[in-house]
Amino acid sequence: MRPTGLENGNGAGFEDMPTPEAVQEMVPLSEAAAETVASGRAMVRSVLDRTARRLLVIVGPCSIHDPEAAMDYAQRLRALADRVRDTLAIVMRVYFEKPRTSTGWKGFVNDPRMADSSRIQEVLIGGRRLLRRFAEMGLPAATEA
Repeated sequence: MRPTGLENGNGAGFEDMPTPEAVQEMVPLSEAAAETVASGRAMVRSVLDRTARRLLVIVGPCSIHDPEAAMDYAQRLRALADRVRDTLAIVMRVYFEKPRTSTGWKGFVNDPRMADSSRIQEVLIGGRRLLRRFAEMGLPAATEA
């Protein structure tokens, strides 16, 4: 292909991203995690259609930046969810990006190592692993796309 002068001169290189299917193969959903996803969706649906008399609470950090801190938070939230299950339906908000941030750190998706690393492939796999860990502990998660 002949250069047209329209190429992005700011790019340092290109790497192929794994397909969703490849990520699912690398980090398969366990039976326990699949059960949490299904029961979490059913719980949310029952609150929204008012067959469950609980308040839906989607709560969590603005953006995940430290997977171990996120696990600590998830464990504490899971314990709380167990204590208030009769009145609250708790779902952990899990977001890997800071889309409205114009300066500074752009979030785990864009910089997982917090060093201008831009390793999106690493985040796709690491993010799915983290979501699977939450689901395996029985904590439903909500994320944004």
